[in-house]
Amino acid sequence: MESVSLQRPAWKWQVLSLFSLCGWGWVTGQIRYSVVEESEVGTVVGNVARDLGLKVEELPGRRLRLGSEESLRYFAVHLDSGTLVVSQQLDRERLCGAAASCVLSVQVVTENPLQLFRLEVEILDLNDNPPSFPTAHRTLRIAESATVAARFPLESAQDPDVGTNAVGSYRLSPNSHFSLDVKQQQDGKLFPELVLERALDREEQPEMQLVLTAMDGGSPARLGTAQITVLVLDVNDNAPTFGRATYKVQIPENTRVGALLLRLNASDPDEGPNGEMQYSFGVHTSDSVRKLFTLDPHNGEVRVSGALDFEESPFYEIYVRAHDGGVPEMEGHCVLQVEVQDVNDNPPEVLLTSLLNPVPEDTPPETVVGLLNVRDRDSGVNGDVSLKISPDVPFTVRSLQNHFSLVTQKSLDRETTSQYVVELIAQDGGSPTLTTTLTLLLNVSDVNDNPPCFLQPSYDAFLPENSPPGTLLCTVSALDPDDGDNSRLVYSIESGQVQGAPTSSFVHINPENGNLYAQRTFDFEMLQVLPVSVAVRDSGSPPLHANVTVYIFLLDQNDHPPTILHPASDSDILAPQRVPLSAPPGYLVTKVTAVDEDAGYNAWLSYRLLPQSTDPSLFHMSLYTGEVRTARALQDTDMGTQQLIVQVTDNGDPPLSTTVTITVALEEAALEESYKPRDFLAGTKEKPDLTLYLIIALAAVSTVALATVTLLAARCLRRRGRAATSPCCCCWLSESPSRDFFKHSSPKLQLSSDGTLKYMEVTLRPTDSQSQCYSTCFSPGSDPSDFTFLRPCPRPATLPRETGAFLPATGTLRDPGQVSA
Repeated sequence: MESVSLQRPAWKWQVLSLFSLCGWGWVTGQIRYSVVEESEVGTVVGNVARDLGLKVEELPGRRLRLGSEESLRYFAVHLDSGTLVVSQQLDRERLCGAAASCVLSVQVVTENPLQLFRLEVEILDLNDNPPSFPTAHRTLRIAESATVAARFPLESAQDPDVGTNAVGSYRLSPNSHFSLDVKQQQDGKLFPELVLERALDREEQPEMQLVLTAMDGGSPARLGTAQITVLVLDVNDNAPTFGRATYKVQIPENTRVGALLLRLNASDPDEGPNGEMQYSFGVHTSDSVRKLFTLDPHNGEVRVSGALDFEESPFYEIYVRAHDGGVPEMEGHCVLQVEVQDVNDNPPEVLLTSLLNPVPEDTPPETVVGLLNVRDRDSGVNGDVSLKISPDVPFTVRSLQNHFSLVTQKSLDRETTSQYVVELIAQDGGSPTLTTTLTLLLNVSDVNDNPPCFLQPSYDAFLPENSPPGTLLCTVSALDPDDGDNSRLVYSIESGQVQGAPTSSFVHINPENGNLYAQRTFDFEMLQVLPVSVAVRDSGSPPLHANVTVYIFLLDQNDHPPTILHPASDSDILAPQRVPLSAPPGYLVTKVTAVDEDAGYNAWLSYRLLPQSTDPSLFHMSLYTGEVRTARALQDTDMGTQQLIVQVTDNGDPPLSTTVTITVALEEAALEESYKPRDFLAGTKEKPDLTLYLIIALAAVSTVALATVTLLAARCLRRRGRAATSPCCCCWLSESPSRDFFKHSSPKLQLSSDGTLKYMEVTLRPTDSQSQCYSTCFSPGSDPSDFTFLRPCPRPATLPRETGAFLPATGTLRDPGQVSA
């Protein structure tokens, strides 16, 4: 048997010796691995983490993973070791066909920071397929007039393997007439031909049986055979011939189906049937070419029968055979080479390989949030692609060849814009240009960057004393423009003390809705104003907070009856008041003095004699001063001992009262001087009535305070109009009726042991202005017109709120007219 093979360059054998190693190398700055096809699942291709300079302990944080669907189909990455392994059995022939090199592109993505690495994995061929012939038995008809050295093409064996594992040589079974010659095309493909070495003689040997064997270059080598029957025909000694052995044609890829490519013409000098031409595709014409082109068997016209695509194949070779009608028929051969010209018929493709969505609003500028690949199947200028981004978004793109990164260009604020529609427009350089638009919907995630804000700078709450625990005082409200847990607010009471007790023992707040409740029953006489500091914090990390002060003003209730100060007695029987029988009408018998622990209207007292008295017509009682005077001249017929029942009533609703029984003894005139009582306030007829002046002073102060409240209310209303445009906090007024101005006035009295007035304090508590507190002091030995004023003491006002103290400032009032001044 005869064996024919081609010698391969020595450097290819050196490369083949390296294919067995799963090594890596840098190709244009990329890592390249190789793996043999049909490797088992789990076969290690290479250590990606080590080759990328990553430490194994960093892998969970960097989230090393494959970034494309094609990569995930065949490979996987082990996070515990950073190795790239085979996840599906690889078949090189199915992946790359007959291509000389089979390289798969693998994209690896890491985060923190977000990076993209491109790897290349070359699939090495395994000699797993033997050569095979398209036809296992072929018959060749050769005229006996065939000249020595005539050549007869044979079918090439097909081997899906490549490289050394492809068909490497042919051999022909020994015979006396033919030899085997193997030609190599530009792509390295081998074509066997029979060469006639000795003239045929049909009469001597009309038929010959030959065996053609194809061998690949694998180790061990695989074989494939074909049976060839040579029939020697009688003389038809002129074969068809073409004008040229090779024809070349250029055609654009958008040529319509049915277009004429070329008309071939072969000639035969024979006459009759021996000169009639028939055209057909040669045995080397591939099936893909037969689908794209048609050949008219009668006139030799080659036409386009399918859609051409430069991107799929830019070059085709059509083998044409022409045979005559002689017996035996003679044939001629030529090659038609078709070059397909590129046309800009493919729009660009934008592939999103990785995207950070949502994007935290505190992401700094120039941060990569997405990775994209752009490609165009056209070539040359038609394949040059540029990528643009919509101008109204805070993002931009950075390019590196056909790879782009989407980066932030400005600072983000979720409270201003929580979502962006980003349009990426890819445009090629063809004419006309083709574009592709990719729309991304990027959400901005919230970061706790806004503290809560109360709707008011402060709050006023008014609570009647003796209200039961659990009474709703007021509701504080705050807003937070953040989202989710960052805007979920929790209210609380800040630690502090009031009268030695923690503030939380007085009030309680609902942490969810800000409702403030009383924890106990309050006594106005013990506490008038309770400032409470309320805090609000959000649920972000770290949490942000704000504070506001709530002023709880206790409103007095009429819960105390008047208390009799004079006449005072430690026993049930009071000492009698002695009155001379000669006392004229209007004679001062005594003065009843009482006080009330309540304030305002509830402390205004009135006096009257009850009908149960012994002789109510004999005496007259002042309604507001409590003075008891004789109503007429005394007579001998009047009873010597009179029982006066005095009722002291406050002005509350309902009113409370207290009674006292006074015994009056009528005596002779001789005893008049020794038992003459002192006039209330040590008054004399020459001295002006101090009580009248005090009333005038109170009326004047009340008028001035009411005017001040009206002026402050008007100013605050104007401020409310200006503050209405504030985005969060506003200034609010606590409204209260004008009658509360008077209702919360509380006079306080202190008497001497003999019943004379020693100290009077009048406090005016208007709800929206500063309290006015005036004190009057008397000494038993001083002039009744002399008293001391204390400077007005402020109470917590609405804006600002400061707890004031009495500031003493003394002065002597000699002229009653100074009171109104």
